[in-house]
Amino acid sequence: MTTPADLAPRVPEAVHRRRWAVLGVLMLSLMIVVLDNSILNVAVRTISTPAPTGLGATQGELEWAINSYTLVFAGLLFSAGLLGDRLGRRKVLVAGMLVFGIASALAAQSGSPAELIAFRAVMGLGAAFVMPATLAILMNVFERDEQPKAIGIWAGGVGLAIAIGPITGGVLLDHFWWGSVFLVNVPIVVVAIALLLFLVPDSRDPAPGRIDPFGVLLTVVGLVLLVYGIIEGGERADFTDPGVLATIGAGVAVLGLFVWYEIRSDHPAIDMRYFRDKVFSAAITAIALVFFALMGVTFFSVFYTQSVRGYSPLQTGLLMLPLALAQLFFAARARHVVDRFGYRAVTTGGLLLIAATLAAFLLFDHDTPVWVMEVVFFLMGAGMAHVMTPTSVVIMQTLPREKAGSASALSNTFRQVGGALGIAVLGSVLSTAYRSGIEDELASLPEGSRHAAGSSIEATLAVAGRMGADGGSSLAGAARDAFLDAMHVTAVWGAGIAALGAVVTLLFLPGRTPTRR
Repeated sequence: MTTPADLAPRVPEAVHRRRWAVLGVLMLSLMIVVLDNSILNVAVRTISTPAPTGLGATQGELEWAINSYTLVFAGLLFSAGLLGDRLGRRKVLVAGMLVFGIASALAAQSGSPAELIAFRAVMGLGAAFVMPATLAILMNVFERDEQPKAIGIWAGGVGLAIAIGPITGGVLLDHFWWGSVFLVNVPIVVVAIALLLFLVPDSRDPAPGRIDPFGVLLTVVGLVLLVYGIIEGGERADFTDPGVLATIGAGVAVLGLFVWYEIRSDHPAIDMRYFRDKVFSAAITAIALVFFALMGVTFFSVFYTQSVRGYSPLQTGLLMLPLALAQLFFAARARHVVDRFGYRAVTTGGLLLIAATLAAFLLFDHDTPVWVMEVVFFLMGAGMAHVMTPTSVVIMQTLPREKAGSASALSNTFRQVGGALGIAVLGSVLSTAYRSGIEDELASLPEGSRHAAGSSIEATLAVAGRMGADGGSSLAGAARDAFLDAMHVTAVWGAGIAALGAVVTLLFLPGRTPTRR
């Protein structure tokens, strides 16, 4: 039963008056750390080229350049949320932005793939303190009746950042060197910190949880071992290799130990009691699966547009513009669709639409009309908007307001883990399928260089470029054909994962407003 106390405003009037300005600053802070992942996607082909144009990174090193950021981000998100609850969310947010900005400047000056991977991990450290704080502050400056609208705009910012990242990266790469995709973060961070200090109020959880260093360590170690094993299996094109199986098995065992330890801990890094709620678990799973599919497909689509179709980084980024526009248009409006049809129908429909657009990659060939690609990307953005907005609302409104930091951290942890595993698993499927398709064409190469030449389409094209006109042209054509076949196989995997998410939401998400604990 609703009481007068439930209806009374709980946000101070001075804060309430500037809530939309606060949301704008929070979105600026959020978008820069989310955009950094997608802006790198359009630069991976450039970074894979030899110096001085790039760093000569292999496909495995490119996957790690993305995943070192993602895994540190995911592994520390929950503890970062707890620190914000305890120390003050604005303080933690400002500190995270500062670390992120410094690490971005260092990443721009990397002299090797190993340096880039290391500095990306430090960027992930800073980002881990930014994302949960933004949503937790949002929940404390908006009253409950406005929270769905604010979360919709917040979710739209996430999707928009993912979409405009490739466009921004393409513009920078057309005019500057590859490090500019990181250096651009620095002035934005400076502006964001100034606005945070001026506009955003601080807030804390009156009963914050305790930090769990051992749980955090188990999380990071388990995820790194699991992802390393998956990427290594793809690099070797052999998942039955004893070393690969041992690494994957060790990762699964450590993560199993983590769950066992968390259940018994009186101050867990992740409170497993939240997952007893089927609605909460279904929403978290949907987010993880959609990012698994989306990030994996985004990784290989850049090689399709640039290596197969011959588009520049800027043209590649512009091809993603319909995805950005769909995110911008539908994210804030998705709540109205939810009001009419309910969380279950909208989220399930969004996931099925994403599955259909991923399956549509089967239509992509050497000369697929651009308008077909644009329609597919637009529908993908529309599907994502209708998943992110309702699931974010469900997650945040299922738990108490004072646990906003924890709920946000859990949501984003699974988002990042899903994305990291998507890049690792689908990247490995792509590598294995590509190597299988091109190995006969590489049989004439010396044994020592055959493996490296088959590791990615870029490696094969580099070999083709050093051959004579006839042999090089033939090998380049075979490489593009093999990549298309591998991309089609990988797209089917991504579509299957998105469809699995649709089954989960259909079975467990509520039709209408979830009940807050």
